[in-house]
Amino acid sequence: MEQLRCVVERITYQNAENGYAVIKCRAKGYPELVTVVGAMPDVHVGSVLNLGGTWKINAKYGRQFNVETFEETLPATVYGIEKYLGSGLIKGIGPAFASRIVKQFGEKTLEIIEEDPGRLMEIEGIGRVRVERILKSWEEQKEIKNIMLFLQSHDVSTAHAARIFKTYGADSLKVVQENPYRLADDIWGIGFKTADTIAEKLGFEKEKYVRLRSGLLYTLNRLSEEGHCYATRAQLLKTGAELLGVDEDVLSMTLDEMVRTGQVITEKIPEKDTEDGAAQEPAEKAAEKAIYLPPFYFSEAGTAKRLTAIFNNPEGVNVPTIALAEQISMKTGIAYDEIQMQAILTAVQSKILLLTGGPGTGKTTTTLGIITAFRAAGARILLAAPTGRAAKRLSEATHMEAKTIHRLLEVKPPEGYQKNEENPLKGDVLIVDECSMIDVMLMYHLLKAVPDTMTLILVGDIDQLPSVGAGNVLRDLIDSGCFPVVRLTRIFRQAMKSRIILNAHRINEGKLPDIRGGRESDFFFMDMEKQAQKKGLDETDSAVLAQEAAETITELVSEKLARYYHTPPAEIQVLTPMQRGVIGAANLNLLLQSALNPGGDGLSRGGYLFKAGDKVMQIRNNYEKEVFNGDIGSVESVDREERTLSVRFDDRSVTYDVSELDELVLAYAATIHKSQGSEYPIVVIPILMNHYVMLQRNLLYTGITRAKKILVLVGTRKALGYAVRNVTVENRNTMLSDRIRSLLPQR
Repeated sequence: MEQLRCVVERITYQNAENGYAVIKCRAKGYPELVTVVGAMPDVHVGSVLNLGGTWKINAKYGRQFNVETFEETLPATVYGIEKYLGSGLIKGIGPAFASRIVKQFGEKTLEIIEEDPGRLMEIEGIGRVRVERILKSWEEQKEIKNIMLFLQSHDVSTAHAARIFKTYGADSLKVVQENPYRLADDIWGIGFKTADTIAEKLGFEKEKYVRLRSGLLYTLNRLSEEGHCYATRAQLLKTGAELLGVDEDVLSMTLDEMVRTGQVITEKIPEKDTEDGAAQEPAEKAAEKAIYLPPFYFSEAGTAKRLTAIFNNPEGVNVPTIALAEQISMKTGIAYDEIQMQAILTAVQSKILLLTGGPGTGKTTTTLGIITAFRAAGARILLAAPTGRAAKRLSEATHMEAKTIHRLLEVKPPEGYQKNEENPLKGDVLIVDECSMIDVMLMYHLLKAVPDTMTLILVGDIDQLPSVGAGNVLRDLIDSGCFPVVRLTRIFRQAMKSRIILNAHRINEGKLPDIRGGRESDFFFMDMEKQAQKKGLDETDSAVLAQEAAETITELVSEKLARYYHTPPAEIQVLTPMQRGVIGAANLNLLLQSALNPGGDGLSRGGYLFKAGDKVMQIRNNYEKEVFNGDIGSVESVDREERTLSVRFDDRSVTYDVSELDELVLAYAATIHKSQGSEYPIVVIPILMNHYVMLQRNLLYTGITRAKKILVLVGTRKALGYAVRNVTVENRNTMLSDRIRSLLPQR
C-alpha cells in the first residue's frame, strides 16, 4: 500500500449515503492535481488528508489514487490553512477573510482561533459579532468532528453528524453510545440500519429489547412508505425476523409488549366476502390481526368517523333545484351534458360528493358549475388542493382563492394545525382537488377541521398513482359504496384535439398510444433502438440504449425543445420511473445541471452541488419552513461563508443551512411519483426496460397527464407495450372502506 499526503482542492463528486467521493488534490512531488477516489466521508476543500491506497489507470478518467485508508488532519501549511478556512466550513469566514487572516497570522492561524480568538479583530472587516460567530462555529465543528471520528471508527457514513449534533448538542456522543436506536426515532434521514450498524460495533446483543423494538418500528415505517396503513401480524414478524436475524418467537414477545404499552395498536382484519356471500378466507385466516403504528390507526378510524358525521348531518346550504340547470348554463356560458349536470345536482343535494374522471372529461368545468350553484344560494366556498402547484391551477381555473391543505389548516410548528375540531374552518362548502394524492393522515387532519354542517366535494382521478403517503383514500371512499360518486367519462370535443389526452385514455383502456408524431402533434415518441442502429451501436444492449436516452434527453431539454417551442428549459420537466440508474432522476439531474447550469461555486450535500440558478425539490414536509414534499423552487443565492442557500418557492424565499440540504434534491428531473398534482408545459419521460420493475399502466398514465402542451417519450416500443399491459398494481393494506361500511349503510 502506498501513502499519499495531500490537500483537497476540489470535490468533483460526493455521496452522503456511503461516503464515496471523487476529489482533486494537491500533493507534494506531483506538479498537477491528483485525482483521488474512494470512501472519504464528509471531506471538505482545504482538508489535509493522509491516504493509504494504490494507483490505478481508469480507461475513461486516467490515473487515479484508490483510497483504502483515510485520515483527516488539521492543515499544517499556510496554503492548507487558507484552503481549509476558505472552504465555508467555519461560518463567518469565506475565501476573502481566510486570505486576510492567514496573511496576518500565517502558520499560527489555527492556534490563534483556538486560544486567542480576540486577535481576529486585528483583521480589517472583522468585528466582535463576527468573531463570536466564528468562535461558535469553530466549537461546533470540533464537536461535530468528534462525532464524525466516532462514527467513522464504526464504519458508518458521517454525513448525518451535523444533524446529530443539532439534535443532541453536547450530549451527542453520550446518546449514541447509550442507545444508538434513538437516532432512528429522533432524526429524519437516519434509519434503523445505520443505528443498527453502530449498535453492532458497540457490542449490543442481537436480542436486546431496544433493538427488536426499533426493528419492528422500522419495518412498519417501511411498509407505510410503500402505502400500507398496517401490517398483518404474520407479515410483520416474518419481515422483522429476516431483518433482525432472530427467531419469530423472540420477536413475537417483543411485539406483545409493544401492544401492551400502546406503542402499536392491533385489530382484527374483517373477512372479505365473495359475491355469493361465502367467506373468502379459511377460518384461521379470518382471525388475522392488523398491526398499526398509532398515527395511522387513529387517522384511518378518525377519517371514517368524521366522514360519517358530516354525511349524516342534515344541516347545510339549501340550494333550490328548480330550473337550476338553465340558470347555471346561463351564468357560466357552458353547455353541461347529462352526467355533469347530475354531478352538480348531487353536489347541492348531498353532504358529500366524490367526483372523478380522466383528463379532458370536464372535471374543472363541472366544478365551476358546482361553485356557481352554491354561490347563487349565498354559500361561502373554500377551495383547496394538496400541493402549491395544484392549488394555483385550481385558483386560475375558478378565479377564486385556493390554498394548499397545509395553508388552509394553518400549520404552525411546533403546535401543529391551528384549524381543528376546536377551531374549525369557517364556510359552507369545501371543494378539494387532486384528491388521489391525499394520504390518510392528511385527510384526517383536514376532516377534523371540517364542521359537520359543511358540504364536502372531493375531486380527483382514481386512475392516477395513489398517494405517496400511506392509504388509498379516494379509491377507498369510492369502493365503500356509501357516498354519491359521479364518474365523468366523455372526452369533450376541445380535448379531443390533444393527442396527449386521447393517448392517456387509450393507455387507461390497455391500448397502445398513437405515436405517429407530426408537426401538429403534441405527443412524440423517440425510438432509441432506431437511433442506436443509425449510429452503428448495438440496439439490443440495454446499457447502450440507456446511455443514448440520457444523452437525447439532455439535448432535448437544453436545446431542441427549448428552441423549437420558445420555452425556457426551467419549464421543461423530465419525469422518470425511478431514482436510480443511468436514466434515473439522480443521474439525469447531474447531466442536466451540467448542461443548464455549469460552473460556479455552491454547497455540497448528498452527492449534489447546489448552485445559484439550480432547480430544486423539497423531499420532506418541513412545517417550520412551510415547504412540503414535492414543492419545486430555484436556488436564488448561495452564501459559502455562512454555509446557507436561499430557495425561491413561488412567492417567497426560504433559507437552508448546509446541514438541512438533505431535504433538497436537484429537480431538473424527478420521479413520476413526485410529480403528482403538478402540470408542466413540456414533459419528457424515459421509458426503457431498465426500469421494468416500475413500468405500470397507472405510472405511465400519471406521467403523461402531467404534460400541458407537449409530451415526449424517449425509449423503446417494448418498454412502452410492457407498461401499458402491466396492471399488476400491489394492493395497499387499508381498512378505511370497511370502517366506513360499518358506520354507514351502503347506497
